[in-house]
Amino acid sequence: MQERIHVEKGGYKYLTSGTGKPIIILHGLMGGLGNFEGFISYFPKIGYQIFMPELPIYTASLINTNVKYFAKFINNFIKFLKLDEVILVGNSLGGHVGLLHAKLFPQFTKALVLTGSSGLYENAMGDTYPKRGDYEFIKKKTQDVFYSAKTATKEIVDEIFEVVNDRKKVIKILAMAKSAIRHNMAKDLPKIKVSTALIWGKNDNVTPPEVAYEFNKLLPNSKLFWIKNCGHAPMMEHPKEFNNIVEKWFAKKNI
Repeated sequence: MQERIHVEKGGYKYLTSGTGKPIIILHGLMGGLGNFEGFISYFPKIGYQIFMPELPIYTASLINTNVKYFAKFINNFIKFLKLDEVILVGNSLGGHVGLLHAKLFPQFTKALVLTGSSGLYENAMGDTYPKRGDYEFIKKKTQDVFYSAKTATKEIVDEIFEVVNDRKKVIKILAMAKSAIRHNMAKDLPKIKVSTALIWGKNDNVTPPEVAYEFNKLLPNSKLFWIKNCGHAPMMEHPKEFNNIVEKWFAKKNI
């Protein structure tokens, strides 16, 4: 069992585990540490060091609640850790942040693993907020993110229900979601030469399969992998298959 350390220093809150090649995990807008449990448990065993910073969704000023600021935040985090090239693994908003980081700071980006990434199109939860007091409605919306409703545990639903009923947090979430929509990267993607694995759920309703095809077409050094019976968070619904794809891709690319 790899030791996990929760760290608060340098203005950053993050989890770290293992030693070896550095991987930085970038969580989604409504995501957290638990979303990557299977990944964090496995990769430190095979020669990688995991870092998972808490993105400042609720702590950054409103003017800084945008994708570009978050990409710069991650680059500052990399410099703080005194790392050179890192592998960025991002889901949803985290994938978008990783892509922009690769565009702005290619010398710091060794590879990208994107799953259900925003950056081209996202069917967001934004229009549900007027009904945020309705627990069953939020539960249904949360379940819809996954292929199997069982993945949306009570703990996950409770956490999202708490967030969407906090007015200050909702303002930040809406600001971040609008920033992601505005910051469409279609014109930028052909210029991003970083090796990229696209891992997509065949049943993703948030960033549907056609989005994955578009990413694959526009990113010149990308490979697309599909996971069947899977929604917007493959690393949660099928962690072993997700890890297997990543491990084999790392080996093939010598990453």
